[in-house]
This record gives sequence, structure tokens and C-alpha cells, in this order.
Amino acid sequence: MTSHQPISMISRRALLAGFAVSTLSMTARAAPAAEPMPKMLVTKDPTCSCCTAWVEHIRAAGFDVDVVESPEINRLKARLGVPQTLVSCHTAEIGGYVIEGHVPSEMIKRLLAEKPEGRGLAVPGMPMGSPGMEVEDMEPDTYEVVLFGPSGQRTYARYRGGREA
Repeated sequence: MTSHQPISMISRRALLAGFAVSTLSMTARAAPAAEPMPKMLVTKDPTCSCCTAWVEHIRAAGFDVDVVESPEINRLKARLGVPQTLVSCHTAEIGGYVIEGHVPSEMIKRLLAEKPEGRGLAVPGMPMGSPGMEVEDMEPDTYEVVLFGPSGQRTYARYRGGREA
């Protein structure tokens, strides 16, 4: 063995190792970062405390939320195309969708990830135990999260209180 062989052997190994690290580094940089959630705009009646509790639920799930208080919320619902049968106490807008009522945060995240055709999600009325409607010692209701839009309405999920049923 000449004195040059071990040096060239190390150099090739170092070169291959360097290439591998470089490739991994470039791949890691090229991987798309998780897209941040869009900002949510919630419009609510100034006197509604359950709406405030729902906004707290949404913020705790990592959403960035702006709140507008308006006694004229029914005009907004009509303009956004919320069917009368799905109306609740507050209306939110996020990522091109409408969120009506006490929709659980997990369903909003699912909606934004799946991007189904529709105008938005709704939980009609104010079901007991839904996010923002939790009352100690009260039995939670079973309710539907409804996907609605120009092509109609369909059940997107069923919940009992704060848990998917």
C-alpha cells in the first residue's frame, strides 16, 4: 500500500458523507413548511357571552381571531348566504368559508385542510355542551355540524357535547 491510498480513501468517504449531508440539507430546506391558518373574523352580538366563550375555544386551538361586535348580525348572515334553518348566534369568516354558530375548532381545521365545495359549516341553534355552551351538571346535546352551500346541505360530523360522536 502506498501512502496515497489511505488519504484518497478517506477523501472519497468524506466526499460521500459531505454529499449526503448536503443532499439532506437541501431536501429539508425544500420541504414545504406547514401553512399557517388564516385569520378568522368573528361577528357577534355585543351582549352574547356564549359567543365570547366560543372565541376563547377557537383561540385556544391556535386560531388568530379578530372580533367585531354588531347588533346587525342578521344582515351579515343573509349577505354570506347562511340558510335560515342553520342560523345561530355568531358568524365567522375564515379562508373563504363561513362558520355559523358553535362549530368545534377541529371541524374548522378539517374544513381548511380538506377544502370541500361549499359555503361553510354550521351548528344550528345553541346545543348544550358544544364549544362555548358548556354548562356544569347539564347533559350535553348530540348535534350535527352541517356543510352548506349552493348545492345543498349535508352532515359533515356528529358531536355529543365537545366530542365527535
